[in-house]
Amino acid sequence: MVSVAVVGATGVVGETILRVLEERRVPVERVGKFASRARNGVEAASADALREFDVVFFAGGEDASETYAPALLERGAVVIDNSSTFRMRDDVPLVIPEVNANVVRGDHRLFPVANCTAIILCTALAPVRDTAGLRCVRVATYQAASGAGRAGLDELIAGERAAVSGEAEPEPKTFPARLARNVIPQVGRFEASGYCGEEEKVRDETRKMLGLPALLVSATTVRVPVRTAHSEAVWFETERDTSVEELAAAFDRAPGVVFHSEGIVTPRDVEGRDAVHVARVRREDETSKRHFVLWCAGDQLRKGAATNGVQILELLLARGFLQS
Repeated sequence: MVSVAVVGATGVVGETILRVLEERRVPVERVGKFASRARNGVEAASADALREFDVVFFAGGEDASETYAPALLERGAVVIDNSSTFRMRDDVPLVIPEVNANVVRGDHRLFPVANCTAIILCTALAPVRDTAGLRCVRVATYQAASGAGRAGLDELIAGERAAVSGEAEPEPKTFPARLARNVIPQVGRFEASGYCGEEEKVRDETRKMLGLPALLVSATTVRVPVRTAHSEAVWFETERDTSVEELAAAFDRAPGVVFHSEGIVTPRDVEGRDAVHVARVRREDETSKRHFVLWCAGDQLRKGAATNGVQILELLLARGFLQS
């Protein structure tokens, strides 16, 4: 069995990785918990301490993976990194096990975990790609506060409490505007293109994970006053004629997808779940056989981050690519 370390174990993603490892009973010999500084049951991360582990999860920002990953990879360890540092490197796979497990080779050692919004989107769209092809995707996202980590969640909660009590709401520090009782059409800083950073990540990473480098992808990413789980409204065009019925059948049999043929699904419905939920599949226009709309939702701390990383570890173990 292999040994696993989680760097960023005290953050919301790190805590969720530890929970998912236990829930899924992943066969690991031991689990080390690390953070930027030592505290109860958690060690301070260092190159010497991490050298003892076969697999290292990075659950925080870019700094830790940039600092420690190169040496770990050089000695043959596997790195599963939740930051954006390595995602778009040509020599590195960007993996959703239900969508593109075929890209994983035995010599791969670096596995970035993709943007949470893009993971949810691609899990929902992979059955469409496999059934009728994809020509174009447009998406509006509704992203939870916890997508910005514990600081984002705390800022929303403080704003909600102030609004209820009639007190002055704290000035925003994590988000560009107050989030409680509001929506913010900006996730990440604005780029020269006019898109914000999250929108560019969704575009680029979706193309990479679906294996469609020329796919037209346009996103508008919006932060909403939801604590956990992202939702997305998706307009898409297929390569060939299809039908709602054919797409529904594809969603029904797709791994990692729960399809709702009737009714709605909300962020609160999917909290704590690992699947991406798809609902409200319909034609964009009654006469069109290639233009459709869907709604999807997924827990961004689980499938959008922790669970997807743990599934990558499970995939490597199942294929015999990991040895202590």
